[in-house]
Amino acid sequence: MTIQKIVTSILVVTVLPTTAVIVGRAQSGGTPPVSTARAANAPPLVPVRVNADGNFRIAPPYVADPAFTAKPDVPKGRVIRFTMNSAESKIFPTAPAGRGGRQGGARGETAPQAPAEPPQHQTFQRQVAVYVPAGYVPNTPAPFMVVQDGRSFVPEEAPAAADGQPRPFMPVMLDNLIHQKRIPPIVAIFLPPGPGGQRTIEYDTVSDRYVNFVEAEVLPRITRDHQVAFTTDPEGRATFGQSSGAAAALTMAWLYPNLYRRVISYSGTFVALQRNATAPNGAWDFHQTFIPNSARKPLRIWLHVSENDLGATSPVEQMRNWVVANNRMAAVLKAKGYAYQFVFSEASGHVERSVEMQTMPEAFEWVWKGYKPSGH
Repeated sequence: MTIQKIVTSILVVTVLPTTAVIVGRAQSGGTPPVSTARAANAPPLVPVRVNADGNFRIAPPYVADPAFTAKPDVPKGRVIRFTMNSAESKIFPTAPAGRGGRQGGARGETAPQAPAEPPQHQTFQRQVAVYVPAGYVPNTPAPFMVVQDGRSFVPEEAPAAADGQPRPFMPVMLDNLIHQKRIPPIVAIFLPPGPGGQRTIEYDTVSDRYVNFVEAEVLPRITRDHQVAFTTDPEGRATFGQSSGAAAALTMAWLYPNLYRRVISYSGTFVALQRNATAPNGAWDFHQTFIPNSARKPLRIWLHVSENDLGATSPVEQMRNWVVANNRMAAVLKAKGYAYQFVFSEASGHVERSVEMQTMPEAFEWVWKGYKPSGH
């Protein structure tokens, strides 16, 4: 089957007429959802299964996984916090001043607009948080995950939710998943981008600058100042992102599979935002040329897109349609024989919080399957 035929067959999942009733599904032991209206001729739901690869389709009501609820008998990890000053960085010493956006923001983003005049630059600070699992022995190399837009996932750091709904805070989830032995005892680095337009520069640009920043400046700082060491085994190194942060996560693993081999992506921005010589069409080139035209790499990739994600009605030729981009990602990963899971969520939007609350624990469990500590 050709790539085009695979893409066409996957894109069928986005067609949703209206009538009948079907019962949804709660994942990972959540409270069973009530019935919800779906179309009589809608594509069938395909429940996510941690022991299966491939394409899955889920629908509301979305139910928060119990892993996000703190339990008194579960050992608690600790969260370290520190500040990085960009003036001390050799890789990202400044950020553009006077451009829109917010630090760590991932919702409702659009392509950055070119300033009328050459941008001014400013130094800035990053507030970094590091989750260290209970029982960690200082300076012992640990498996870990780099979490882009990290402040969104730490209770004390996250901006208040305007809708007052629960948020997918990772420290509690990690405590529970580690205690249940669903994942290894990982360290998580919650790393925010620079402010405003710096985010798209760091995340949407397909280059080695961001991964070099993590490797040369972030990880050594944590080890030096907080005695948390990191495994050099690429099987024990993962990266997570939502929206543009997901593009950064995949770029890290794609360019350096000798460093990172496990990726989680929510509403991944695999579209044309930051173009350069390496990627003339930005992150759109992952599914357009990079993956189809390259030998399969030893990566394990979990990805998601929502039915009403950004650019859902945009023409494909504009390369700004998140739904098409992520369906194409699933198609090329399947065609090349990658270990992947692709979750399509109905009646949901960009980085839909309720979808994350339902699916994230399973995503972590799936992406860490097969990991065996190497001792280094």
